[in-house]
Amino acid sequence: QLQASGGGLVQDGGSLRLSCAASGRTFSSYSMGWFRQVPGKEREFVAAIRWSGTYTYYADSVKGRFTISRDNANNTVYLQMNSLKPEDTAVYYCAARTSTTWPPRGNYDYWGQGTLVTVSS
Repeated sequence: QLQASGGGLVQDGGSLRLSCAASGRTFSSYSMGWFRQVPGKEREFVAAIRWSGTYTYYADSVKGRFTISRDNANNTVYLQMNSLKPEDTAVYYCAARTSTTWPPRGNYDYWGQGTLVTVSS
């Protein structure tokens, strides 16, 4: 129901935009988030956006470089990633939550498959 795409190989300092398309239900009333995971490590919160798009929240490691946005009319969430670094290399996942607690670092109900982002030095 959540399909992430847009990953790929990019050089240090480059940019990528990830997309997460929702289907099967309307996620416009859900907060949406992005996470990432490196093999052998725990999944890490990256960014989240409230259902209205009014509020966003970022991990310190990506603040100022990544921007999360959403298009509720098209049931899609985006993650614009600029100034990418090799340490951003990971599989990125999108997720949706019904909980309204804030900050939205956990309690996600729906998860998509990941898309691999590789940043070369």
